[in-house]
This record gives sequence, C-alpha cells and structure tokens, in this order.
Amino acid sequence: MKTMDNKENVIIRRAVPQDESFWLSLDEHISRSDLADKISAGACYVLVVAGDNAGILRYGLFWDNVPFCNMLVVAPGYRGRGFGSAMMRRWERDMADLGYCAALTSTRADETAHFFYRKLGYRKCGSIWPFWESSHPPEELFFVKSLLPPPRGYFLKSFL
Repeated sequence: MKTMDNKENVIIRRAVPQDESFWLSLDEHISRSDLADKISAGACYVLVVAGDNAGILRYGLFWDNVPFCNMLVVAPGYRGRGFGSAMMRRWERDMADLGYCAALTSTRADETAHFFYRKLGYRKCGSIWPFWESSHPPEELFFVKSLLPPPRGYFLKSFL
C-alpha cells in the first residue's frame, strides 16, 4: 500500500448525524443513542479521503478532566498509510487547544495497537484485567501522553 500523500484530499472533521451508518459499520461498541449524544457533544471525528469516509475517532473524558481516546478505527482499505497517526495528531492538537495537558488511551494486550501508540509518544501508565468479562479477555493496557506542560500539582504529573 502507498503511504499518505500530501496531495491526497484528506479531511479530518467532527462527525455529523449523517455519519451514523458509516460510524456503526466500524464501531460495534456504542449504541445509536450514545453515538448521537457523542456526535452532538463534538466528541467524534471522521476521516475523509478523496470524498470517502475512511476512519473514525471517538473520545470521552476520564475522571471528567482527561481526554481519553475510546475508539480509533481506520477502514481496511486505508490502513498503513498514516491516516490513524493523522487522526490522533488532530485530536491531540484539539485537546491541547482546549487546555488539556495530557491524553489517555488503552488497548488490549493482545492487539498490536500498543506499538502504534508507543510510536506516537504514548507511555504505558497502567493496566487492568477485565475480571467482569466472562470470556476472560487479555489485560487492558493504558497509555498517557503529555500534550502541554502540566500545571503545579497536576494529578497525572508523575506519569508525564
């Protein structure tokens, strides 16, 4: 596959209600009503390449004050070309512009996404075993990245 070319028409924009069908084709972890709420709150991004929807990013606020990327998916035909990195950079820039000094994300230990997040400058800051899942899935790894210098007394300072 070719890598992302600066000449490609690439747009990363906030999701709108008309994106619902595309979104739900990539994200099986959210209900229609919750997605509508997230879109209304501006917490969803859509990647558009040459006029085609090609990826999604959804976030929330951990402890109501730390941006947490809950979902990043690039459609199969667009993977490995730098679009996921571009989506993360856009989201991180937007979060920094809002004054957040750190960002969090997570992935299962058996998924290769942890290599992707490390490449983007995220550092492992913890993990949990999803004991509540009857299927006993692998450990969930949590990652943090500094976006801005933390203020004095910032509770995540020791991780940044």
